[in-house]
Amino acid sequence: MPESTSLSPERAAAPAPAARHRVLGMVVISLGVSLIIVDATIVGVLLPRIVADLGLTTTDAEWVTSVYALVFAALLIPFGRAGDLFGRRRMFVLGTAVFAAASVAAALAGDGSALIGARALQGVGASMVLPATLSTLNTVFTGRDRAVAFGVWGSMISGMAALGPLAGGAIAAGGGWRWAFGVNLPLGSLLAAGALWLLPETRRPGAGSARREIDWAGGLLSVLGLGALVCGIIEGQTYGWWTPTRPFAIAGHDWPETALSPVPVVLALGCVLIAALVVVERSRAAAGRPVMLDLELFRIPNFRRGNLASALINVGELGLLFVLPLFLLGVHGTDPLQISLAILPLAVGAFLSGGYAGRLANKRGAHRVVQIGMVLEVAAVVALALTVSAATGGPQLAPWMLLYGVGLGLTSAQLTNVSLADVPPAQSGQASGTQSTARQVGAALGIAAIGTVFATSLGHAMTDRLADSALPPRERAAVAHDLRESAGTYGRELHAAPGMEAEARAADESLAAATRNAALTTAAILALGLGASLRLRPGGDLHRGESNR
Repeated sequence: MPESTSLSPERAAAPAPAARHRVLGMVVISLGVSLIIVDATIVGVLLPRIVADLGLTTTDAEWVTSVYALVFAALLIPFGRAGDLFGRRRMFVLGTAVFAAASVAAALAGDGSALIGARALQGVGASMVLPATLSTLNTVFTGRDRAVAFGVWGSMISGMAALGPLAGGAIAAGGGWRWAFGVNLPLGSLLAAGALWLLPETRRPGAGSARREIDWAGGLLSVLGLGALVCGIIEGQTYGWWTPTRPFAIAGHDWPETALSPVPVVLALGCVLIAALVVVERSRAAAGRPVMLDLELFRIPNFRRGNLASALINVGELGLLFVLPLFLLGVHGTDPLQISLAILPLAVGAFLSGGYAGRLANKRGAHRVVQIGMVLEVAAVVALALTVSAATGGPQLAPWMLLYGVGLGLTSAQLTNVSLADVPPAQSGQASGTQSTARQVGAALGIAAIGTVFATSLGHAMTDRLADSALPPRERAAVAHDLRESAGTYGRELHAAPGMEAEARAADESLAAATRNAALTTAAILALGLGASLRLRPGGDLHRGESNR
């Protein structure tokens, strides 16, 4: 495989693996990413069986789902930096070991607290693995091979996010939710062994001296600030964005119903901590001291624009994956075929186009591939919005989900390539952690924003359609409220209730209207991402021949 003619000190120092080992190493990296991405989306489908088996409270169930994403997002930047200093292969192996051990703890959990703790530890392991995979690709692969490597990585990210719910459904059908976690032990062990055999160790030149002065203040502010932001976004729908939507207690004391929701307080705290991080990092950089987050990275145009586009793309993908299963479940019931036929084409399209994206990038440029992918995504979601009706099922959605998957595979595969192309290899860990954080924040925003549009539209649409119902006004309001609060699943109860045929049809129509609004909102957000991608330029490997700072 071809190498750059002028290498940075890091590339010159790193052993050049044989071509066969590099391909197999890329497989190990991609499978490692697959492992952590599937676990980010699989639990939502398994949750009903987990709740029944462990007797979880509503609060426990919410934290089982959200604590993984919260810890994952909060630790990406610090562990990306740690990979630069201590070695990226070492961080990948350690993260895989932590993730596998936490998975075993989750499989053996006997109560909600144990499962929540295990899920948090899984997030720690995942936050070690993801930036290590990205920074290793950015350091080891160059030239034409680089586009192919990032193509495989991106298709795994997109495709496995879609396959997670399907895998969860298959496991739930078998009744053994613990196997969804237990299987990670042998898989993680194989991946750790493969990484030790196939991946070269890379780290920042002069890392030994940098380790002697680690930016602990920056790390702490990064973890707390990002943790607060992601926590506020995740919990906004649960506790209310401004005023409380449900009773809850803090430290044993009831939160007054007339008081401000804690969500804006947590979000404001996150913003203050992030602002403090910027001040601290600028001060340390000006003094020539090591920093957790090098703000100079944001002076690189493609890195800055690529991070914005990554966040917006994840808003769209995770928002769509959140809404469509709810629509199909509410209208068609628990038939897994309907959901599979809608979501599986997305994964197929992402896998197929991700593999092709590398060759296309070598011909047209990675930035053009990103732009083509974004156009396909916007067109597919608009078409999906125009297709949805109360009679729509998985087969009618499948063509547009396939087109969306093709666009997503092209975009996700090469956007990371473009974003990191001009980043010095010595800062790959920092840059990879930052971009992965943008993805995770976008994912949390997507579920919150698109979910809010869906729920709000659902309540309004059902209220309008029940205006002429024979039910008394109080009961009409209760039906509309229950449909909204259940995210549409109450529609199945209406279908089963005798004498509620008109209300059941109204629920189906309301679900279709809410899904259309959510899809159009998704298309608008993706259009913003398309606008950001139009400002991307060809990655010129500007820093490959420079000395690292």
